[in-house]
Amino acid sequence: MIPLVESTPRADSPVEIDEAVAALAGRRIVVLTGAGMSTDSGIPDYRGEGAPKRNPMTFDQFRESHDYRRRYWAGSHLGWKMFHAARPNAGHRVLAALEDAGVVSGVITQNVDGLHARAGSTHLVDLHGSMDRVLCLNCGQAFARASIAERISADNPWVDEPDAITMAPDGDADVTDYSSFVVPACSVCQGMLKPDVVFFGEFIPTERFQEASALVAGAEAILIAGSSLVVNSGIRLLEQARRRRLPIVIVNRGATKGDSRATVKLDAGATETLTELSRHLLSAKGTR
Repeated sequence: MIPLVESTPRADSPVEIDEAVAALAGRRIVVLTGAGMSTDSGIPDYRGEGAPKRNPMTFDQFRESHDYRRRYWAGSHLGWKMFHAARPNAGHRVLAALEDAGVVSGVITQNVDGLHARAGSTHLVDLHGSMDRVLCLNCGQAFARASIAERISADNPWVDEPDAITMAPDGDADVTDYSSFVVPACSVCQGMLKPDVVFFGEFIPTERFQEASALVAGAEAILIAGSSLVVNSGIRLLEQARRRRLPIVIVNRGATKGDSRATVKLDAGATETLTELSRHLLSAKGTR
């Protein structure tokens, strides 16, 4: 049994919380999460207030230019080390506990940090992949990211001692001088390696999106936490829920592209709101 995260009971809940509970209670809930879910674990949000503008590398750039691959792997190596050191926050643990209690039927995440799995979520779709896996684009061999990181550190000992690191939510980091960086190659065929994540300009694997769609199809409500829904995959899943007339609850700081379609929108942080929601939903389940 996954331990529940304790929260301090409130004397009275905001009206929006009550409305969200009314929309979700007694229903099988599928959860869709975005970058705002992991900010309390120290991983920054792409689009939150104060987030710096970024131009992430596209798949075509990565595939066609060795210089781009050097830049990517140097930054990704440093970013992954910080991702690897991050820990699930209370929001991640709450969702795992709600799944364990039978309230949440599954989690679909747009994040690549692996924190939901480490928190204990089992019915999980990593929609955009996960930074802890590396694939060969030539032969398809899969590698644990830790083993690739060891090779990178051995070949590039200087890269582990930067003056400063600025981390991004996709597991990248800014490296100013990467001209001497040795890019790892597949140990099986010497082919091109790439983290098992969806780059900009790359399609989500069909079977992975089908898994996410199946979770939505089997749910009776959808809860969206920490996503601005700018990425098309999130909107597509939201639209599937809307067409089925499912209750839609959105928890996010700031506006999202799905606000007009939400049954309830809570302009708030994911961790504290999910913790509060879980207290009410578990209480409602216990009284049924």
